[in-house]
Amino acid sequence: MSRAASGLFELLSQHGIPEKGARLYLAACRGGPQTASELARLAAVDRVEAYRVLKQLTAEGLLTTTGTSPLRFLATPPSELVDRWIHRASERVRDLEQNRARILAAWEEERDEVDGHDPRKFTVLDGRASIRRFLARRCGAAEKEILLTGGSSWLGGLTDAGVDRVFRDAARRGVKVRVVTEVTGPELAVAKHFAAFADLRHSNMPISSRAAIVDRTGVLLYVSGEEGLGRSGEEQVALWSTAPAFVQLAREYHRRLWAPATRPEERFVELEQPPSVVLPVVAGKETVPFQRLKEIAKLGMRATGVRELNLRLPELIEAIARQLGREVADGVEGRTPEEVSRSLAQYYATHTMGRLTVVRDRPLTLKVTGCFACTAESPEIGRVMCPELLRSVFEARLGQHWEVSKPDPTKHAARGCVFVATAA
Repeated sequence: MSRAASGLFELLSQHGIPEKGARLYLAACRGGPQTASELARLAAVDRVEAYRVLKQLTAEGLLTTTGTSPLRFLATPPSELVDRWIHRASERVRDLEQNRARILAAWEEERDEVDGHDPRKFTVLDGRASIRRFLARRCGAAEKEILLTGGSSWLGGLTDAGVDRVFRDAARRGVKVRVVTEVTGPELAVAKHFAAFADLRHSNMPISSRAAIVDRTGVLLYVSGEEGLGRSGEEQVALWSTAPAFVQLAREYHRRLWAPATRPEERFVELEQPPSVVLPVVAGKETVPFQRLKEIAKLGMRATGVRELNLRLPELIEAIARQLGREVADGVEGRTPEEVSRSLAQYYATHTMGRLTVVRDRPLTLKVTGCFACTAESPEIGRVMCPELLRSVFEARLGQHWEVSKPDPTKHAARGCVFVATAA
């Protein structure tokens, strides 16, 4: 083999081309289009293996094919190949130069430099990936206790990233892992997953903060994210502190939620087998459940001697709206308020429910025009139904308590309704 070929052979090896692949490529460079058998013979490579390697070289752009019977292989000129490598190397150098400051800053933030001798005892972590890596390292080194406080959607994100394995491994080592969360229908599987290795409770109060306390010596507190100041899930910021007062506050918050919380088994049964009796309303057979309701009312009035029974229409409308909202939630997507809102807009359009548009993200403001619930005879139905339906959708999808403003009665139906939705 000549010196030039030897130099090209070394370059091919440096760029990940195996020895047999390099030999086949150099053989292809020595002539015009050649068959696989010809190249295998010239390169001294087994013919069956040559077919596999030639396919890989073609996929990587070192060879091109021509003809069909038999198929022939033509080498990309070495000059073009070397120029391609030079271009890629230049791009990598340019990217490294541009990202140098960010990479070094991220490294400084991720260093475990906060200890008992640091008077500040605080570290700011920026970015979802950095926070998760830091959380995994800290919890992976836990010796006695890990206390987690946060919504089930947060636990779902940790599971998707594989961080849940750190907690499971800690539990196997004998570390006490306690989780207080809000167990909701959409995240029921995640809650069951954590309950398999951790002591989990369902909070009966809204959870406003996400935190992880490790061995009573440090706490990781999320201070922004898609639910707060961050514009997206990637723009998360968390604070790690070993300050005793800070850790104590986080522990007290966890304890305050934990004390009245519900055991997971009770919550699972509540979600999977709700203790309620329903009258299903089926399209085309709407009169059946209302006939049944009439029979129930008559039976009760006859048994009690009551001559008149008044049904509170707003309560009935709200109950229907809540049920409709849960059904609609199954047909929309998203893990953030913004994503759910845009998916809900598409749902409205495709189900002839009117037109829903997102006016602004912060605060989340929605406008509904041509609403299905706004009838000329009874526009008040929509005033009651719409906000309750929207609230039910957000709570079912996001697992938080939500408040949705009532529409302006002077604009209702005629010019559309504006709703402001906020997490309670």
